[in-house]
Amino acid sequence: MRLRMVTLKEAQIFTEQNHRHLKSPFIHKFSVGLEDNEKNLIGVAMVEMPKARNSNDGETLEITRLTTLGSKNACSMLYSACIRAARALGARRIITYTLETEHGASLRASGFREEGLAGGGEWNTEKRQYGNKIPLFDDGRKRQPTCKKRKWIKDL
Repeated sequence: MRLRMVTLKEAQIFTEQNHRHLKSPFIHKFSVGLEDNEKNLIGVAMVEMPKARNSNDGETLEITRLTTLGSKNACSMLYSACIRAARALGARRIITYTLETEHGASLRASGFREEGLAGGGEWNTEKRQYGNKIPLFDDGRKRQPTCKKRKWIKDL
């Protein structure tokens, strides 16, 4: 396996085709790809400015998507590449979130620490109306889980 640069478009296409429960972000600061020995893309990580106001301090980046085809050590390789790139860009910390049900072994292996549960719920609320813009799978299921998320932090 080998890391490589990927464009936003490449990362979006791979994520749309392979991520289990989220659509691809529209923007990014950078994305990292992972290819197998035949130069096939087998994983992508997308990094951007944090969405949460309290985390968006100008010194923090957020890994918003990490998608792989399941190759051994692929997640750890992508997380570690994101850490190195964020450090090179001058970030002081990098964060990410997982579903409450995900164990985070690759994050721990990459040096992240769990900060606890965060978020959950619907984006479409009484104060924030998005109408029919909530992303759905083809079978009508909501594409964004509403459960609590685990927040992970890595100080750089």
